[in-house]
Amino acid sequence: MTIPICIAQLNFVVGDMAGNARKIIDAARTAHARGARLLLTPELSLCGYAAEDLFLRPAFIDACDDALKAVVRETASLKGLTVVVGHPVRPATLLAGWDARRERSVSVAGLYNAASVLFEGQVTHTYAKRELPNYQVFDERRYFVPGQDTCVFDVTGADGERLRCGLLICEDAWFDEPASQAKAAGADCLVVINASPFHTGKGGEREETMRHRARTVNLPLVYAHLIGGQDEIVFEGRSFVLDGEGALRGRAISFEETLFDLAFSRLDNSWRIDAEIDRAHSTEADLWHALVLGVRDYVGKNGFPCVLLGLSGGIDSALVLAIAVDALGKDRVRTVMMPSPYTADISWIDARDMAQRLGVRYDEIDIAPHFEAFQASLAQEFAGLAADTTEENLQARIRGTLLMALSNKFGGIVLTTGNKSEMATGYCTLYGDMAGGFAVIKDVVKTLVFRLAQWRNRHDPFSTGSNPIPERIITRPPSAELRPDQKDQDSLPPYDVLDAIIERYMENDESPAQIVADGFVAADVEQVVRLIRINEYKRRQSPVGIRVTHRGFGRDWRYPITSKYRA
Repeated sequence: MTIPICIAQLNFVVGDMAGNARKIIDAARTAHARGARLLLTPELSLCGYAAEDLFLRPAFIDACDDALKAVVRETASLKGLTVVVGHPVRPATLLAGWDARRERSVSVAGLYNAASVLFEGQVTHTYAKRELPNYQVFDERRYFVPGQDTCVFDVTGADGERLRCGLLICEDAWFDEPASQAKAAGADCLVVINASPFHTGKGGEREETMRHRARTVNLPLVYAHLIGGQDEIVFEGRSFVLDGEGALRGRAISFEETLFDLAFSRLDNSWRIDAEIDRAHSTEADLWHALVLGVRDYVGKNGFPCVLLGLSGGIDSALVLAIAVDALGKDRVRTVMMPSPYTADISWIDARDMAQRLGVRYDEIDIAPHFEAFQASLAQEFAGLAADTTEENLQARIRGTLLMALSNKFGGIVLTTGNKSEMATGYCTLYGDMAGGFAVIKDVVKTLVFRLAQWRNRHDPFSTGSNPIPERIITRPPSAELRPDQKDQDSLPPYDVLDAIIERYMENDESPAQIVADGFVAADVEQVVRLIRINEYKRRQSPVGIRVTHRGFGRDWRYPITSKYRA
Protein backbone atom coordinates (compact mmCIF):
# COMPACT_ATOMS: atom_id res chain seq x y z
CA MET A 1 0.00 0.00 0.00
CA THR A 2 3.06 2.27 -0.36
CA ILE A 3 4.21 4.33 -3.34
CA PRO A 4 7.87 5.38 -3.06
CA ILE A 5 8.82 8.68 -4.75
CA CYS A 6 12.26 10.14 -5.40
CA ILE A 7 13.15 13.78 -6.03
CA ALA A 8 16.26 14.23 -8.17
CA GLN A 9 17.58 17.41 -6.55
CA LEU A 10 20.49 17.75 -8.95
CA ASN A 11 22.89 20.35 -10.30
CA PHE A 12 22.52 20.66 -14.07
CA VAL A 13 24.61 22.68 -16.54
CA VAL A 14 22.97 25.00 -19.05
CA GLY A 15 23.46 23.71 -22.56
CA ASP A 16 24.97 20.35 -21.58
CA MET A 17 22.02 18.34 -22.80
CA ALA A 18 23.99 15.10 -23.08
CA GLY A 19 25.45 15.48 -19.59
CA ASN A 20 22.12 16.48 -18.09
CA ALA A 21 20.39 13.54 -19.76
CA ARG A 22 23.03 11.21 -18.33
CA LYS A 23 22.42 12.61 -14.85
CA ILE A 24 18.70 12.00 -15.20
CA ILE A 25 19.23 8.47 -16.51
CA ASP A 26 21.63 7.62 -13.69
CA ALA A 27 19.24 9.07 -11.12
CA ALA A 28 16.39 7.04 -12.61
CA ARG A 29 18.37 3.82 -12.37
CA THR A 30 19.37 4.53 -8.79
CA ALA A 31 15.83 5.47 -7.82
CA HIS A 32 14.44 2.35 -9.50
CA ALA A 33 16.92 0.17 -7.63
CA ARG A 34 15.67 1.73 -4.39
CA GLY A 35 12.11 0.83 -5.32
CA ALA A 36 10.85 4.24 -6.43
CA ARG A 37 7.78 4.37 -8.64
CA LEU A 38 8.11 8.08 -9.50
CA LEU A 39 11.19 10.20 -10.16
CA LEU A 40 10.78 13.98 -10.33
CA THR A 41 13.43 16.18 -11.95
CA PRO A 42 13.46 20.00 -11.69
CA GLU A 43 12.10 22.54 -14.12
CA LEU A 44 13.94 22.58 -17.48
CA SER A 45 16.35 19.99 -16.09
CA LEU A 46 17.25 18.68 -19.52
CA CYS A 47 18.71 21.97 -20.77
CA GLY A 48 19.46 23.74 -17.49
CA TYR A 49 17.90 26.92 -16.12
CA ALA A 50 17.99 29.55 -17.43
CA ALA A 51 19.24 29.16 -20.99
CA GLU A 52 18.19 32.71 -21.93
CA ASP A 53 18.54 33.47 -25.66
CA LEU A 54 19.78 29.97 -26.37
CA PHE A 55 16.06 29.22 -26.40
CA LEU A 56 15.84 31.27 -29.62
CA ARG A 57 18.23 28.97 -31.47
CA PRO A 58 16.45 26.14 -33.32
CA ALA A 59 19.50 23.88 -33.05
CA PHE A 60 19.40 24.22 -29.26
CA ILE A 61 15.81 22.97 -29.16
CA ASP A 62 16.71 20.15 -31.56
CA ALA A 63 19.44 19.09 -29.13
CA CYS A 64 16.92 19.13 -26.27
CA ASP A 65 14.57 16.95 -28.32
CA ASP A 66 17.39 14.48 -28.99
CA ALA A 67 18.32 14.40 -25.31
CA LEU A 68 14.73 13.67 -24.33
CA LYS A 69 14.66 10.76 -26.76
CA ALA A 70 17.82 9.43 -25.12
CA VAL A 71 16.23 9.59 -21.67
CA VAL A 72 13.10 7.85 -22.95
CA ARG A 73 15.20 5.12 -24.56
CA GLU A 74 17.57 4.60 -21.62
CA THR A 75 14.82 4.42 -18.99
CA ALA A 76 12.51 2.11 -20.96
CA SER A 77 13.77 -0.97 -19.12
CA LEU A 78 13.01 0.47 -15.66
CA LYS A 79 9.72 -1.36 -15.20
CA GLY A 80 7.10 0.43 -13.15
CA LEU A 81 9.04 3.72 -12.90
CA THR A 82 7.49 6.99 -14.05
CA VAL A 83 9.98 9.80 -14.76
CA VAL A 84 9.06 13.49 -15.04
CA VAL A 85 11.55 15.51 -17.09
CA GLY A 86 11.54 19.31 -17.52
CA HIS A 87 12.47 20.59 -20.99
CA PRO A 88 11.53 23.17 -23.65
CA VAL A 89 9.22 21.98 -26.39
CA ARG A 90 7.90 23.50 -29.58
CA PRO A 91 4.15 24.01 -29.43
CA ALA A 92 4.01 22.53 -32.93
CA THR A 93 4.52 19.15 -31.28
CA LEU A 94 1.33 19.74 -29.32
CA LEU A 95 -0.69 22.17 -31.46
CA ALA A 96 -0.91 21.70 -35.20
CA GLY A 97 -0.07 24.67 -37.35
CA TRP A 98 2.13 26.62 -34.93
CA ASP A 99 4.79 28.54 -36.78
CA ALA A 100 7.33 30.04 -34.42
CA ARG A 101 9.58 32.56 -36.10
CA ARG A 102 12.44 34.90 -35.41
CA GLU A 103 13.22 37.92 -37.53
CA ARG A 104 15.85 40.64 -37.29
CA SER A 105 13.60 43.08 -35.49
CA VAL A 106 11.20 40.81 -33.64
CA SER A 107 11.31 37.50 -31.81
CA VAL A 108 8.04 35.65 -31.41
CA ALA A 109 7.93 33.37 -28.37
CA GLY A 110 7.59 29.92 -29.83
CA LEU A 111 8.15 27.42 -27.03
CA TYR A 112 6.52 25.83 -24.07
CA ASN A 113 8.32 25.53 -20.75
CA ALA A 114 7.22 21.94 -20.43
CA ALA A 115 7.52 18.69 -18.57
CA SER A 116 7.06 15.25 -20.03
CA VAL A 117 5.92 12.15 -18.19
CA LEU A 118 7.88 9.07 -19.27
CA PHE A 119 6.88 5.48 -18.59
CA GLU A 120 8.59 2.37 -19.90
CA GLY A 121 9.83 3.92 -23.14
CA GLN A 122 6.85 6.15 -23.89
CA VAL A 123 6.03 9.82 -23.40
CA THR A 124 2.59 9.50 -21.89
CA HIS A 125 1.92 13.17 -21.15
CA THR A 126 3.46 16.55 -21.89
CA TYR A 127 2.39 19.50 -19.77
CA ALA A 128 3.09 23.16 -20.58
CA LYS A 129 3.69 25.72 -17.82
CA ARG A 130 0.72 28.06 -17.58
CA GLU A 131 1.97 30.95 -15.45
CA LEU A 132 5.09 32.57 -16.91
CA PRO A 133 7.02 34.87 -14.52
CA ASN A 134 8.38 38.11 -15.90
CA TYR A 135 9.76 39.87 -12.82
CA GLN A 136 13.02 39.99 -10.82
CA VAL A 137 15.46 37.74 -12.74
CA PHE A 138 12.72 36.02 -14.74
CA ASP A 139 12.11 36.78 -18.42
CA GLU A 140 10.06 33.77 -19.49
CA ARG A 141 7.61 35.59 -21.74
CA ARG A 142 10.51 36.42 -24.02
CA TYR A 143 10.80 32.74 -24.88
CA PHE A 144 7.67 30.85 -23.88
CA VAL A 145 3.94 30.89 -24.49
CA PRO A 146 1.61 29.81 -21.69
CA GLY A 147 -0.01 26.41 -21.68
CA GLN A 148 -3.74 25.96 -21.22
CA ASP A 149 -4.24 22.35 -20.19
CA THR A 150 -4.20 20.30 -17.01
CA CYS A 151 -2.06 17.22 -16.56
CA VAL A 152 -2.94 14.39 -14.18
CA PHE A 153 -1.07 11.09 -14.47
CA ASP A 154 -1.14 7.83 -12.55
CA VAL A 155 1.67 6.28 -10.53
CA THR A 156 1.08 2.71 -9.51
CA GLY A 157 2.76 1.01 -6.59
CA ALA A 158 4.18 -2.53 -6.63
CA ASP A 159 1.02 -3.71 -4.85
CA GLY A 160 -1.30 -2.04 -7.36
CA GLU A 161 -2.10 1.02 -5.27
CA ARG A 162 -2.64 4.07 -7.50
CA LEU A 163 -1.65 7.69 -6.84
CA ARG A 164 -3.04 10.30 -9.23
CA CYS A 165 -0.55 13.18 -9.59
CA GLY A 166 -1.42 16.67 -10.76
CA LEU A 167 1.64 18.11 -12.47
CA LEU A 168 2.54 21.81 -12.07
CA ILE A 169 5.66 23.77 -13.00
CA CYS A 170 6.99 26.31 -10.48
CA GLU A 171 4.98 29.54 -10.92
CA ASP A 172 1.80 27.53 -11.57
CA ALA A 173 1.71 26.59 -7.89
CA TRP A 174 1.69 30.26 -6.82
CA PHE A 175 -1.76 30.71 -8.39
CA ASP A 176 -5.10 29.15 -7.51
CA GLU A 177 -6.42 27.96 -10.85
CA PRO A 178 -3.84 25.38 -12.01
CA ALA A 179 -3.97 23.50 -8.70
CA SER A 180 -7.76 23.70 -8.45
CA GLN A 181 -8.17 22.38 -11.96
CA ALA A 182 -5.75 19.54 -11.26
CA LYS A 183 -7.87 18.52 -8.28
CA ALA A 184 -11.03 18.77 -10.35
CA ALA A 185 -9.40 16.43 -12.87
CA GLY A 186 -8.96 13.82 -10.15
CA ALA A 187 -5.51 14.50 -8.66
CA ASP A 188 -4.71 12.90 -5.29
CA CYS A 189 -1.64 15.08 -4.87
CA LEU A 190 0.26 17.90 -6.56
CA VAL A 191 3.79 17.37 -7.87
CA VAL A 192 5.57 20.65 -8.59
CA ILE A 193 8.90 20.83 -10.43
CA ASN A 194 10.84 24.04 -9.88
CA ALA A 195 13.76 26.31 -10.65
CA SER A 196 13.26 29.13 -8.15
CA PRO A 197 16.34 31.30 -7.52
CA PHE A 198 17.64 31.75 -4.00
CA HIS A 199 17.55 34.96 -2.04
CA THR A 200 17.51 35.53 1.69
CA GLY A 201 14.23 34.35 3.15
CA LYS A 202 13.01 32.75 -0.09
CA GLY A 203 13.03 29.20 1.27
CA GLY A 204 10.60 30.04 4.06
CA GLU A 205 8.49 32.10 1.68
CA ARG A 206 8.20 29.15 -0.72
CA GLU A 207 7.17 26.74 2.00
CA GLU A 208 4.56 29.15 3.35
CA THR A 209 3.07 29.75 -0.09
CA MET A 210 2.97 26.03 -0.82
CA ARG A 211 1.32 25.40 2.57
CA HIS A 212 -1.44 27.77 1.51
CA ARG A 213 -1.72 25.98 -1.84
CA ALA A 214 -1.93 22.53 -0.24
CA ARG A 215 -4.55 23.71 2.27
CA THR A 216 -6.59 25.47 -0.41
CA VAL A 217 -7.07 22.29 -2.44
CA ASN A 218 -6.65 19.90 0.52
CA LEU A 219 -4.04 17.86 -1.36
CA PRO A 220 -0.50 16.79 -0.47
CA LEU A 221 2.18 18.67 -2.39
CA VAL A 222 5.61 17.45 -3.48
CA TYR A 223 8.04 20.26 -4.32
CA ALA A 224 11.06 19.20 -6.41
CA HIS A 225 13.69 21.90 -6.65
CA LEU A 226 16.89 22.58 -8.56
CA ILE A 227 20.31 23.11 -6.98
CA GLY A 228 23.37 24.88 -8.36
CA GLY A 229 24.86 28.16 -9.50
CA GLN A 230 24.16 29.65 -12.92
CA ASP A 231 25.94 32.94 -13.61
CA GLU A 232 24.52 35.34 -11.01
CA ILE A 233 21.74 33.17 -9.63
CA VAL A 234 21.88 30.27 -7.20
CA PHE A 235 19.34 27.51 -6.57
CA GLU A 236 19.48 25.99 -3.10
CA GLY A 237 17.53 22.75 -3.41
CA ARG A 238 15.61 22.35 -0.15
CA SER A 239 12.94 20.23 -1.85
CA PHE A 240 10.07 19.32 0.42
CA VAL A 241 6.73 17.56 0.80
CA LEU A 242 3.56 18.75 2.60
CA ASP A 243 0.41 16.93 3.56
CA GLY A 244 -3.08 18.10 2.60
CA GLU A 245 -3.27 20.35 5.66
CA GLY A 246 -0.03 22.08 4.70
CA ALA A 247 2.09 20.44 7.41
CA LEU A 248 5.73 19.78 6.55
CA ARG A 249 6.37 16.05 6.17
CA GLY A 250 9.80 16.07 4.58
CA ARG A 251 12.58 18.43 3.55
CA ALA A 252 15.76 17.69 1.60
CA ILE A 253 19.12 19.13 2.51
CA SER A 254 19.91 22.61 1.19
CA PHE A 255 22.77 23.44 -1.20
CA GLU A 256 23.66 19.82 -1.90
CA GLU A 257 22.77 17.34 -4.60
CA THR A 258 20.66 14.48 -3.35
CA LEU A 259 18.16 11.86 -4.39
CA PHE A 260 15.50 12.59 -1.80
CA ASP A 261 13.22 9.67 -0.98
CA LEU A 262 9.69 9.88 0.36
CA ALA A 263 6.75 7.52 0.41
CA PHE A 264 2.98 7.85 0.14
CA SER A 265 0.93 5.24 2.00
CA ARG A 266 -2.86 4.91 1.77
CA LEU A 267 -4.74 5.37 5.05
CA ASP A 268 -8.45 4.96 4.37
CA ASN A 269 -9.32 8.13 2.43
CA SER A 270 -6.07 9.99 3.09
CA TRP A 271 -2.35 9.57 2.56
CA ARG A 272 0.42 9.12 5.09
CA ILE A 273 3.75 10.66 3.99
CA ASP A 274 7.11 9.45 5.28
CA ALA A 275 10.37 11.33 4.69
CA GLU A 276 13.33 12.84 6.50
CA ILE A 277 13.15 16.51 7.53
CA ASP A 278 16.33 18.54 7.29
CA ARG A 279 16.26 21.48 9.66
CA ALA A 280 16.00 25.08 8.50
CA HIS A 281 19.23 27.05 8.83
CA SER A 282 20.12 30.57 9.90
CA THR A 283 20.20 33.46 7.46
CA GLU A 284 23.98 33.62 7.70
CA ALA A 285 24.37 29.89 7.12
CA ASP A 286 22.17 29.99 4.03
CA LEU A 287 23.99 33.03 2.68
CA TRP A 288 27.37 31.42 3.24
CA HIS A 289 26.38 28.24 1.44
CA ALA A 290 24.82 30.23 -1.41
CA LEU A 291 28.00 32.25 -1.92
CA VAL A 292 30.18 29.16 -1.76
CA LEU A 293 28.00 27.30 -4.25
CA GLY A 294 27.91 30.33 -6.54
CA VAL A 295 31.71 30.54 -6.63
CA ARG A 296 32.22 26.79 -7.00
CA ASP A 297 29.83 26.47 -9.93
CA TYR A 298 30.89 29.64 -11.73
CA VAL A 299 34.53 28.61 -11.57
CA GLY A 300 33.90 24.91 -12.23
CA LYS A 301 31.26 25.13 -14.95
CA ASN A 302 33.33 27.69 -16.85
CA GLY A 303 36.50 25.64 -16.61
CA PHE A 304 38.79 27.97 -14.65
CA PRO A 305 41.62 26.08 -12.98
CA CYS A 306 41.95 28.45 -10.03
CA VAL A 307 41.15 31.91 -8.68
CA LEU A 308 43.20 34.84 -7.44
CA LEU A 309 42.36 37.95 -5.51
CA GLY A 310 44.00 40.99 -4.02
CA LEU A 311 44.28 40.49 -0.27
CA SER A 312 44.41 43.89 1.38
CA GLY A 313 44.13 43.13 5.07
CA GLY A 314 40.59 44.53 4.98
CA ILE A 315 37.27 42.88 5.71
CA ASP A 316 35.94 42.53 2.15
CA SER A 317 38.93 40.68 0.69
CA ALA A 318 39.13 38.58 3.85
CA LEU A 319 35.53 37.47 3.42
CA VAL A 320 36.00 36.68 -0.27
CA LEU A 321 39.12 34.66 0.51
CA ALA A 322 37.28 32.57 3.12
CA ILE A 323 34.41 31.94 0.68
CA ALA A 324 36.81 30.99 -2.13
CA VAL A 325 38.70 28.48 0.02
CA ASP A 326 35.44 26.89 1.21
CA ALA A 327 34.30 26.68 -2.42
CA LEU A 328 37.48 25.46 -4.10
CA GLY A 329 40.00 24.36 -1.51
CA LYS A 330 43.23 26.10 -0.59
CA ASP A 331 45.25 24.75 -3.52
CA ARG A 332 43.07 26.53 -6.10
CA VAL A 333 43.22 29.95 -4.45
CA ARG A 334 46.05 32.47 -4.77
CA THR A 335 46.32 35.78 -2.94
CA VAL A 336 48.39 38.83 -3.73
CA MET A 337 49.10 41.66 -1.31
CA MET A 338 49.93 44.90 -3.17
CA PRO A 339 50.93 47.53 -0.63
CA SER A 340 51.12 51.22 -1.47
CA PRO A 341 52.81 54.03 0.50
CA TYR A 342 49.57 54.36 2.49
CA THR A 343 49.22 50.72 3.51
CA ALA A 344 49.34 50.34 7.29
CA ASP A 345 51.68 47.81 8.85
CA ILE A 346 48.76 46.01 10.44
CA SER A 347 47.30 45.40 6.98
CA TRP A 348 50.43 43.48 5.98
CA ILE A 349 50.42 41.57 9.23
CA ASP A 350 46.73 40.63 9.07
CA ALA A 351 46.85 39.66 5.37
CA ARG A 352 49.82 37.36 5.97
CA ASP A 353 48.14 35.93 9.06
CA MET A 354 44.92 35.08 7.23
CA ALA A 355 46.69 33.54 4.25
CA GLN A 356 48.67 31.37 6.65
CA ARG A 357 45.54 30.33 8.57
CA LEU A 358 43.89 29.09 5.37
CA GLY A 359 47.06 27.73 3.80
CA VAL A 360 46.76 29.56 0.48
CA ARG A 361 49.56 30.87 -1.69
CA TYR A 362 50.45 34.41 -0.68
CA ASP A 363 52.63 36.84 -2.63
CA GLU A 364 53.50 40.50 -2.18
CA ILE A 365 54.04 42.98 -5.01
CA ASP A 366 54.95 46.50 -3.89
CA ILE A 367 53.11 49.01 -6.09
CA ALA A 368 55.07 52.03 -4.84
CA PRO A 369 57.54 52.00 -7.79
CA HIS A 370 54.68 51.78 -10.30
CA PHE A 371 52.78 54.56 -8.53
CA GLU A 372 55.85 56.78 -8.60
CA ALA A 373 56.35 56.06 -12.31
CA PHE A 374 52.79 57.05 -13.12
CA GLN A 375 53.12 60.22 -11.09
CA ALA A 376 56.35 61.09 -12.87
CA SER A 377 54.74 60.47 -16.27
CA LEU A 378 51.83 62.75 -15.38
CA ALA A 379 53.81 65.39 -13.47
CA GLN A 380 53.83 67.92 -16.30
CA GLU A 381 50.12 67.47 -16.97
CA PHE A 382 49.23 67.75 -13.28
CA ALA A 383 51.62 70.63 -12.47
CA GLY A 384 50.07 73.05 -9.99
CA LEU A 385 47.10 70.78 -9.23
CA ALA A 386 46.46 69.32 -5.79
CA ALA A 387 46.34 65.56 -5.26
CA ASP A 388 42.79 64.16 -5.21
CA THR A 389 40.92 60.98 -6.13
CA THR A 390 42.97 60.80 -9.32
CA GLU A 391 46.00 59.62 -7.39
CA GLU A 392 43.85 57.28 -5.31
CA ASN A 393 42.42 55.68 -8.42
CA LEU A 394 45.88 55.28 -9.93
CA GLN A 395 46.79 52.95 -7.07
CA ALA A 396 43.64 50.88 -7.51
CA ARG A 397 44.21 50.63 -11.26
CA ILE A 398 47.80 49.51 -10.82
CA ARG A 399 46.54 46.70 -8.61
CA GLY A 400 43.87 45.77 -11.13
CA THR A 401 46.44 45.63 -13.93
CA LEU A 402 48.76 43.39 -11.92
CA LEU A 403 45.96 40.98 -11.00
CA MET A 404 44.74 40.77 -14.58
CA ALA A 405 48.29 40.12 -15.80
CA LEU A 406 48.58 37.19 -13.38
CA SER A 407 45.16 35.99 -14.53
CA ASN A 408 46.20 36.07 -18.18
CA LYS A 409 49.51 34.34 -17.53
CA PHE A 410 48.27 31.53 -15.27
CA GLY A 411 44.66 31.09 -16.36
CA GLY A 412 42.95 31.80 -13.05
CA ILE A 413 39.97 34.12 -12.78
CA VAL A 414 40.22 37.25 -10.65
CA LEU A 415 37.62 37.49 -7.89
CA THR A 416 36.72 41.09 -7.13
CA THR A 417 36.04 42.04 -3.54
CA GLY A 418 33.60 44.97 -3.76
CA ASN A 419 30.40 44.77 -1.74
CA LYS A 420 26.87 46.03 -2.47
CA SER A 421 27.30 49.21 -0.43
CA GLU A 422 30.25 50.14 -2.64
CA MET A 423 28.49 49.13 -5.85
CA ALA A 424 25.50 51.26 -4.89
CA THR A 425 27.45 54.40 -4.09
CA GLY A 426 30.28 54.09 -6.59
CA TYR A 427 32.84 53.77 -3.78
CA CYS A 428 34.97 51.67 -6.11
CA THR A 429 37.34 52.29 -8.99
CA LEU A 430 36.47 51.47 -12.57
CA TYR A 431 39.32 49.37 -14.05
CA GLY A 432 40.81 49.23 -10.56
CA ASP A 433 39.29 47.20 -7.74
CA MET A 434 36.36 46.51 -10.10
CA ALA A 435 38.69 44.71 -12.54
CA GLY A 436 38.08 40.98 -12.53
CA GLY A 437 35.87 38.17 -13.67
CA PHE A 438 33.47 37.43 -10.82
CA ALA A 439 32.14 39.68 -8.05
CA VAL A 440 31.56 37.34 -5.13
CA ILE A 441 29.95 39.75 -2.63
CA LYS A 442 28.45 42.20 -5.11
CA ASP A 443 25.02 41.73 -3.50
CA VAL A 444 26.19 41.73 0.14
CA VAL A 445 25.99 45.07 1.95
CA LYS A 446 28.79 46.08 4.30
CA THR A 447 26.92 45.44 7.54
CA LEU A 448 26.20 41.91 6.30
CA VAL A 449 29.85 41.48 5.35
CA PHE A 450 30.73 41.90 9.03
CA ARG A 451 27.97 39.50 10.11
CA LEU A 452 29.14 36.83 7.68
CA ALA A 453 32.75 37.21 8.78
CA GLN A 454 31.74 36.75 12.40
CA TRP A 455 29.57 33.75 11.48
CA ARG A 456 32.40 32.10 9.56
CA ASN A 457 34.78 32.54 12.51
CA ARG A 458 32.28 30.66 14.68
CA HIS A 459 31.63 27.90 12.14
CA ASP A 460 33.70 25.73 9.81
CA PRO A 461 31.08 24.19 7.49
CA PHE A 462 33.54 22.83 4.92
CA SER A 463 36.36 21.87 7.31
CA THR A 464 38.84 24.26 5.70
CA GLY A 465 39.96 25.91 8.90
CA SER A 466 38.36 27.36 11.99
CA ASN A 467 38.49 31.05 12.88
CA PRO A 468 40.08 32.02 9.53
CA ILE A 469 39.65 35.80 9.74
CA PRO A 470 41.90 37.66 12.19
CA GLU A 471 39.75 39.50 14.70
CA ARG A 472 41.44 42.84 14.02
CA ILE A 473 40.26 42.70 10.40
CA ILE A 474 36.68 42.58 11.68
CA THR A 475 37.03 45.23 14.38
CA ARG A 476 39.21 47.91 12.75
CA PRO A 477 37.47 50.79 10.92
CA PRO A 478 37.23 50.05 7.17
CA SER A 479 39.61 51.97 4.91
CA ALA A 480 40.60 51.88 1.25
CA GLU A 481 44.09 53.03 2.34
CA LEU A 482 44.58 55.24 -0.71
CA ARG A 483 45.56 58.38 1.24
CA PRO A 484 46.90 59.09 4.73
CA ASP A 485 44.56 58.12 7.61
CA GLN A 486 41.68 57.42 5.22
CA LYS A 487 38.44 55.95 6.59
CA ASP A 488 35.34 54.91 4.61
CA GLN A 489 33.18 57.04 6.86
CA ASP A 490 35.06 60.16 5.73
CA SER A 491 33.05 59.99 2.50
CA LEU A 492 29.94 57.97 3.37
CA PRO A 493 27.31 57.85 6.13
CA PRO A 494 27.83 55.17 8.79
CA TYR A 495 27.29 51.75 7.22
CA ASP A 496 24.23 50.91 9.28
CA VAL A 497 22.59 54.09 7.98
CA LEU A 498 23.91 53.67 4.44
CA ASP A 499 22.79 50.06 4.12
CA ALA A 500 19.33 50.81 5.49
CA ILE A 501 18.85 53.57 2.90
CA ILE A 502 20.09 51.28 0.11
CA GLU A 503 17.64 48.58 1.15
CA ARG A 504 14.72 50.98 1.29
CA TYR A 505 15.47 52.92 -1.90
CA MET A 506 17.13 50.37 -4.15
CA GLU A 507 15.58 47.07 -3.04
CA ASN A 508 12.11 48.22 -1.94
CA ASP A 509 11.55 51.25 -4.22
CA GLU A 510 10.73 53.61 -1.34
CA SER A 511 10.90 57.29 -2.18
CA PRO A 512 13.41 59.60 -0.47
CA ALA A 513 10.48 61.36 1.21
CA GLN A 514 9.28 58.08 2.71
CA ILE A 515 12.76 57.27 3.99
CA VAL A 516 13.18 60.70 5.58
CA ALA A 517 9.71 60.43 7.12
CA ASP A 518 10.89 57.25 8.87
CA GLY A 519 13.58 59.22 10.71
CA PHE A 520 16.61 59.26 8.42
CA VAL A 521 18.57 62.48 8.03
CA ALA A 522 17.55 64.19 4.80
CA ALA A 523 21.15 65.00 3.83
CA ASP A 524 22.16 61.33 4.17
CA VAL A 525 19.23 60.18 2.07
CA GLU A 526 19.91 62.80 -0.59
CA GLN A 527 23.58 61.83 -0.75
CA VAL A 528 22.96 58.09 -1.05
CA VAL A 529 20.19 58.42 -3.63
CA ARG A 530 22.34 60.76 -5.71
CA LEU A 531 25.30 58.38 -5.57
CA ILE A 532 23.14 55.44 -6.63
CA ARG A 533 21.85 57.45 -9.59
CA ILE A 534 25.14 58.82 -10.90
CA ASN A 535 27.08 55.56 -10.64
CA GLU A 536 24.92 53.46 -12.91
CA TYR A 537 27.61 53.67 -15.61
CA LYS A 538 30.10 52.00 -13.28
CA ARG A 539 27.78 49.14 -12.39
CA ARG A 540 27.12 48.44 -16.07
CA GLN A 541 30.83 47.70 -16.43
CA SER A 542 31.22 45.61 -13.30
CA PRO A 543 31.66 41.83 -13.31
CA VAL A 544 28.69 39.56 -12.83
CA GLY A 545 28.18 38.66 -9.18
CA ILE A 546 26.11 36.35 -7.01
CA ARG A 547 22.56 37.49 -6.31
CA VAL A 548 21.49 36.80 -2.71
CA THR A 549 18.84 39.46 -2.10
CA HIS A 550 15.47 39.86 -3.75
CA ARG A 551 16.94 42.69 -5.83
CA GLY A 552 20.57 42.86 -6.81
CA PHE A 553 22.52 45.02 -9.22
CA GLY A 554 22.11 42.61 -12.10
CA ARG A 555 19.30 41.16 -14.16
CA ASP A 556 16.60 42.60 -11.89
CA TRP A 557 18.03 46.15 -11.82
CA ARG A 558 17.47 47.82 -15.19
CA TYR A 559 17.93 51.54 -14.89
CA PRO A 560 19.08 53.91 -17.64
CA ILE A 561 22.52 55.44 -17.40
CA THR A 562 21.32 58.66 -19.03
CA SER A 563 18.29 60.06 -17.22
CA LYS A 564 17.13 63.41 -15.90
CA TYR A 565 14.63 61.89 -13.48
CA ARG A 566 15.21 62.77 -9.84
CA ALA A 567 13.39 60.77 -7.21
